Amino acid sequence: MQVRDIISSIHNPKVKRLLLLQQKSAERQKHDLFVVEGERELKRCIQNGYEVESVFFCRDIICKGLETFMADSDGVALYEVSKQVYEKIAYRGGTEGVIAEVKTRHYTLDSLKLSERPLIIVLESVEKPGNLGAVLRSADASGADAMIVCDPLTDLYNPNLIRSSVGGIFSVQCVACSSEECINFLKSHQIQILTAQLQDSELYYNTDMSRGTAIVMGTESTGLTQIWRDAADAHIRIPMLGQLDSLNVSVSASILLYEAVRQRQQG
Repeated sequence: MQVRDIISSIHNPKVKRLLLLQQKSAERQKHDLFVVEGERELKRCIQNGYEVESVFFCRDIICKGLETFMADSDGVALYEVSKQVYEKIAYRGGTEGVIAEVKTRHYTLDSLKLSERPLIIVLESVEKPGNLGAVLRSADASGADAMIVCDPLTDLYNPNLIRSSVGGIFSVQCVACSSEECINFLKSHQIQILTAQLQDSELYYNTDMSRGTAIVMGTESTGLTQIWRDAADAHIRIPMLGQLDSLNVSVSASILLYEAVRQRQQG
């Protein structure tokens, strides 16, 4: 393992850039880089073909498995940091002493690789990175082909999104686009559009999801815009038997994705 530099100051320019990449979407877009923190997330990132540009590690914390990885990482800039510096740059505790700068991968609608009967989760203007990350976990677990984020209010490489997805951002194809672009794409590929909404809707388990399907969800507060309601092939709802009228979007997404899985396994 050949270390390029040992960094002991939080004022080091490389440390300052890393912090900006963590904190600002504009910096991530400017440099075409994002930050991955932790052993599990970094390994999933690499397993799914992402290109690591640099790794910052603390020798006092790093696990043996990652030391082996770094020893075999030709072309990756390795920087050892002091424990004080690592505590400054770590986004959360207990992350095995490793943080990496990774090159952004840009998926487009046209670059998506779809199965014969695609299962896609579409989120319109969902703002909270934690919700997006949790939906990605369900998308990965249910074998969904892709997640499409329409009219996004946060970028796909936000550290909170990466953390809450537990690396699902690397295993699920994820595209950001406008609602209009997404609708045109789905219709051109004969993928039925099912919008999750309370009004004018059928119970989700009475709706056929065994063919190519896009499940479309909006925010808990405002729901979906009219463009999606008009484009839908069917409107579906989850029964609400208590006093509340909505579930967290990630919980709802899990229920609907696994209904599609159930129907496809039975078929």
